[in-house]
Amino acid sequence: MARAFIFPGQGAQTIGMGRALAEAYPAAQAVFDEVDAALGENLSGLIWEGDIETLTLTQNAQPALMATSMAAMRALESEGVTIAAASFVAGHSLGEYSALTAAGALALADSARLLRLRGQAMQAAVPVGVGAMAALLGLDLATAREVAAEAAQGEICEAANDNDPAQVVISGHKAAVERALDIAKARGAKRALLLPVSAPFHCALMAPAAEAMAAALAEVTISTPDVPLVANVLAAPVSTPEQIRELLVQQVTGSVRWRESVEVMAAEGVAEFWEIGAGKALSGMVKRIRRDSLQRSIGTPDEVRAAAAALAG
Repeated sequence: MARAFIFPGQGAQTIGMGRALAEAYPAAQAVFDEVDAALGENLSGLIWEGDIETLTLTQNAQPALMATSMAAMRALESEGVTIAAASFVAGHSLGEYSALTAAGALALADSARLLRLRGQAMQAAVPVGVGAMAALLGLDLATAREVAAEAAQGEICEAANDNDPAQVVISGHKAAVERALDIAKARGAKRALLLPVSAPFHCALMAPAAEAMAAALAEVTISTPDVPLVANVLAAPVSTPEQIRELLVQQVTGSVRWRESVEVMAAEGVAEFWEIGAGKALSGMVKRIRRDSLQRSIGTPDEVRAAAAALAG
């Protein structure tokens, strides 16, 4: 049975994530140590003993979630499960960096530094209060795009995340996103609600952040991944370093095509999706996209051991 390793994005962070992995597996502890060294600060202390408001700051949440995913990946490797057990890797937004690190395309320290910069650049791209994001529940992508276009009225309002068949996130100028809430409800949305985010991610307002990432990524070595990455922007497998570099830049302003990405992997024979890192959000999305698939969340030592036993069995 073919499987994919998938990696969560922002919103999955919790205080204490990855700590049990670090206590149980020296290789997992080494991940947090290396990320701390790369950033020149005690990020692991914030993850394990800090406050959720500080951890949720974009510049902290992004490297923290990647570190937790990689700690889980190293724990799996300690139990004999390597990246070769996957046919594809994919990640939701920042999770794409986790996926590339797990697949050997990015060095861990480079990934941590890139995500710190990515978080800072995304936050700085738009003044606080100017942008917003909202979840539209019960509308498909085509309808959500129509809602966003009607709400724009000369401002930016775009589909940012196509998460699953009944959940699309829109992003843009705050006034436009707020107009979209009423339009979406009139178009039959079950719910339409603003999200507690600090910036309007994955829309044209993030152009300054894309420029910053283009400059940073130009200085980083990207290798051919050990298994193909199903890229957010294309919803298709990619494996050449230069294409990956280009897509990581495009990803900052482009839509996260998660629903299509899961469908593409399923069409290639993937029936099992292992969510590696914090939370279970992606597993829920996958279940709604492909009801016939199997999902496994791997973020604790018990879950690591269970996954390794299932693979061995």
